[in-house]
Amino acid sequence: MSTIIHSRDRFFDVLSPLRRWVDRFQICDRRIAHLICQVIPCCCPFERDVKFLGHTFHIPPLCKLNPLYNEFVGLRFRSLSYLSDECGEDITKYIC
Repeated sequence: MSTIIHSRDRFFDVLSPLRRWVDRFQICDRRIAHLICQVIPCCCPFERDVKFLGHTFHIPPLCKLNPLYNEFVGLRFRSLSYLSDECGEDITKYIC
């Protein structure tokens, strides 16, 4: 019988290869950078206030439940930086 050890050092993260790939993805094409900035929103699209029967209910941002949230935000930031610094483009249309 084998025993499963749940220590932090030995826990295998299934998404680790994908996280590393997103973190290492180099932005070197203007079209790819624009696509990333269009696809990854600057703020969570699910956060909103809903009025129902005279009461207001707040739906919190759910994007942080995404296990790759930090990696996608970093990728979007790198894309914005590339467009601004390397290409000299105005990125205000991508900022909320």
